[in-house]
Amino acid sequence: MSKEIFGAVELGGTKTVVMVAEKIDQIIEKKRFPTLNPKETTNDIVQFFISFISKQDCVLKAVGIGSFGPLDLNPLSSTFGFITSTPKQGWNYFNIKKEIETHLNTKVYLDTDVNTSALGEYFIDPLPNIKNMVYITIGTGIGAGLIINGNLVHGLVHPEFGHIRIPHDFNADPFPGICPYHRDCFEGLASGPALIERWHTDPQDIPVNHIAWELEAEYISHALVNLICTVSPEMIVIGGGVMQNKNLYPMIQKKTKSLLNQYIKTIMLEEGIDGYIIPPRLKDDSGILGALCLAIHCEKAI
Repeated sequence: MSKEIFGAVELGGTKTVVMVAEKIDQIIEKKRFPTLNPKETTNDIVQFFISFISKQDCVLKAVGIGSFGPLDLNPLSSTFGFITSTPKQGWNYFNIKKEIETHLNTKVYLDTDVNTSALGEYFIDPLPNIKNMVYITIGTGIGAGLIINGNLVHGLVHPEFGHIRIPHDFNADPFPGICPYHRDCFEGLASGPALIERWHTDPQDIPVNHIAWELEAEYISHALVNLICTVSPEMIVIGGGVMQNKNLYPMIQKKTKSLLNQYIKTIMLEEGIDGYIIPPRLKDDSGILGALCLAIHCEKAI
């Protein structure tokens, strides 16, 4: 009898990661490649799985995909499974779910890349007494996956944390923002492309003592204060390419605490904020392992 395997895809704005595994803790193979146009990228995804299956005596039971968005996750919608109004060129209204299902002839479970990252951080190495947490990515785009009472948050669509409005002092920062929809929303001011556009260099080349990082920490901290006051998470995990600058974490922790101004009284904010706002425990694998969780957990739930 052929063994059953599960597939996972993390479809990001700049890179795509694919994986096959028997179980969460039995990963067989993983690969990454650039995210190009829809045709080339889906072909790379499909060929990875087809090539693996052709060499092994196995059955691909299900595939979980964590994708950049926005996504239509409403099963009753005519565009269910589509990447919808994304600013990523060429990907508008592309049916990623159907495309992968059709070529691989298997079940595909789809969610946002930040939701799958949240799943990975929550399920792979669960922390006692944590039922409400948020995973935020700050990279090519900005987004957040929310787990409340142990469940991912979905609703009208899904949380679009990158497009909240935050204070923008045009005297201190005359940069207009780059979001094609809102200009100076959170993503428009603080994403990786916003840093490049504002400072005319790649974030990894900006010196650690540059004013860019003070401004970046300020914007992120304002967003976190909004999040803490509305969602009240028990833990905030921040990942993404911009956060490769590890000096941002203590800056954000300090500024967030200062902006809250002792309004919310809890030991985590007053004494343990360095354990409250943290980097991903799974490092760069939160999203792909979360997509694997999505495939396995959804399939077992049926």
